[in-house]
Amino acid sequence: MLDINQIMKILPHRHPFLMVDRILEIEVGKRIVGLKNVTINEPFFPGHFPGHPVMPGVLIIEAMAQVAGILAYQSDESVRDKVTYFTGIDNARFRKPVMPGDQLRFEIEATGCKRGIWFFNAKALVDGKVVTEAELKATFADKQS
Repeated sequence: MLDINQIMKILPHRHPFLMVDRILEIEVGKRIVGLKNVTINEPFFPGHFPGHPVMPGVLIIEAMAQVAGILAYQSDESVRDKVTYFTGIDNARFRKPVMPGDQLRFEIEATGCKRGIWFFNAKALVDGKVVTEAELKATFADKQS
């Protein structure tokens, strides 16, 4: 289990773009489970949408990618000093709106790594029901100075 302080030692993201509050489970090289508590204080809610706050789907995908990045960083020492880049998002589906008060549970499975590209199956759930799912691809590159 990783708390927010440990997560911030792994990911370069910071407020307001850090989208993971806690990691509950990690099976190195295989799978990871993370959480995000969605509150009305999120900076995107005033504009998305006034009077009917809904978390943007693209930010749910970003949160899933951050959790997947933690799995990769914990699984492969060679990527720990690198920056993560998305290379693909396939078959994204948004099944139900995510609202303030929801707790997102991210279940990410690493399905392979080929020529430096990591592949993940990702799901976001609220109350045990899938709200978002996608196939994610990412690579790692040296940080630019």
